Amino acid sequence: MKKKIESFVNLDIYRLAESLGDKIWEIVSKWDRFAKNTLGYQLTKSADSVGANIAEGSGRFHFTERKQFARIARGLLYETSHWLRRAYIRKILKEEEIKKLKKIMDELRPRLNAYINSIGTQSDKANSK
Repeated sequence: MKKKIESFVNLDIYRLAESLGDKIWEIVSKWDRFAKNTLGYQLTKSADSVGANIAEGSGRFHFTERKQFARIARGLLYETSHWLRRAYIRKILKEEEIKKLKKIMDELRPRLNAYINSIGTQSDKANSK
C-alpha cells in the first residue's frame, strides 16, 4: 500500500506561517507610504517567505533539500522578528499588534524546529511512497 505524501497546505506549520503573513499584510497595508515602502516591504516579504519555503521544500524529493528549505524558513522567521522589532522601536507597530504576532511566532518557532528535526528520520524511499 502506498503512503500519500501530505500536501504542504495540510501542515500546521504552513498554516501558521500563512496566518502570520496575512496578519502582517493587514497591518502593513495601513501604514503610511514611507513606512510601507521601506520597513513594511521587508517585513511582509520575510513573513511571506516563511510559508513559501515550507511549500517549496515539501515539493523536493530528497530529504536533504526538504530540510534545507525548512531551515531557510526558520531563518526567515528570525528575520521577520528583526523587522517586527524595528517597527516597534520606531513606533510604527502598536503593542497589541506585536502581542498578536508574537503569539503566532511563539507557536510557529518550536513547531518549525520539530518539523526540521523530523525530516530525514525516514528513508527517501519511504517518503516517496
